[in-house]
Amino acid sequence: MRDNFISNYLSDDERFMLLAIEEAKKGEGFVHPNPLVGAVLVKDGVILAKGYHHHYGGLHAERDCLKNAMEASRSSFGATIYVTLEPCCHTGKQPPCTQALIEAGVKRVVIGSRDPNPLVDGKGVKQLLDAGIEVVQDILKDKCDALNYIFFHYIKSKLPYIAIKYAVTADGLTATSSGKSQWITNEKARKDVHVSRAFYSAIMTGINTVIVDNPMLTCRLDSKCADGKTHHQPVRIICDSHLRLPLECNLVKTAKDIPVIALCLENLNEDEKEKKVALEKNAVKVIQVKKSFDNHLDMEDVLKKIGAEGIDSIYVESGGKLSSSLLFNFPSKKPLADEIIVYIGAKVFGSKDVLHSPVLGKGIDEIKDALDLKLLSLESFDSDIKIRYEIKK
Repeated sequence: MRDNFISNYLSDDERFMLLAIEEAKKGEGFVHPNPLVGAVLVKDGVILAKGYHHHYGGLHAERDCLKNAMEASRSSFGATIYVTLEPCCHTGKQPPCTQALIEAGVKRVVIGSRDPNPLVDGKGVKQLLDAGIEVVQDILKDKCDALNYIFFHYIKSKLPYIAIKYAVTADGLTATSSGKSQWITNEKARKDVHVSRAFYSAIMTGINTVIVDNPMLTCRLDSKCADGKTHHQPVRIICDSHLRLPLECNLVKTAKDIPVIALCLENLNEDEKEKKVALEKNAVKVIQVKKSFDNHLDMEDVLKKIGAEGIDSIYVESGGKLSSSLLFNFPSKKPLADEIIVYIGAKVFGSKDVLHSPVLGKGIDEIKDALDLKLLSLESFDSDIKIRYEIKK
């Protein structure tokens, strides 16, 4: 009833754009590094077809929508198409969507988000206008922009969007006094973590986590997109100053199938140079970065070099020290992370020390120096809770 009440106050353009947004969401976890895009084709108030970008390399939303209309024997001539993102006007994995819309005889194009990609950035709109097509922009812009906040962040900054994830008990601990942590959260919450792994381009952890847990750091979801494609697998990134990554660990064994990047310091000793060669022979990409003031990896240099690899986002699952370096970034104290994702398990461990804290390191002395957070969302998985915070900068 509430949805019907709200819909009475929406224009036709807004109502159809909401449907296009729902179409776009169907591509979550499959389209990296492309943005999520949805489309709805309408004529005389009747929906002719819907479409979305199913997976990376597949049809863009506009072409998918036009294809669906054609297969249903519905003419696109004189119709209006609602698209969540400005149509592309260049050839990449797919030919330009502007060309498809012009050839289909579409009369009107309604756009949600403007595309800041220099290859588009208003050029798509200009091509449509030059072809005599009416263009309306910024319909439900905020909602459409929210679909692709990672894409926009990367296009504008050339740096990956950083989300730090950790799970804690109701008393704020990441492990028992003996160091055991499996499992703090329930099965539903843990499955949601795999959904997030598919959403981000890469997953990052520290070398100590690899040595202790020997993780795979993969997305383990059974669901597939409409075209039968499996979820995106994130690039695995290991912060490993002195290349201690074991050649026999799960990450190295699977590096030929799912990429692994090892981040180390620029000045390696002879043993470390030999290890670098051995890792590269096993398909691990080794990237050398600057040293920080405290002889660890300079995280600003890390993000610049990861961004240069075309990686637009990183999901950080690590111990407290790596999280601290991204959150507080001493000595500048300017946070590098953009978001914190906290899972709170419905358990209490108690502790005789603070070793098992999700954020370790130097910390702060004064409350006024604390990071300010903005609540983005709150979600429950039975008794467990997921909280997403934006880090104010």
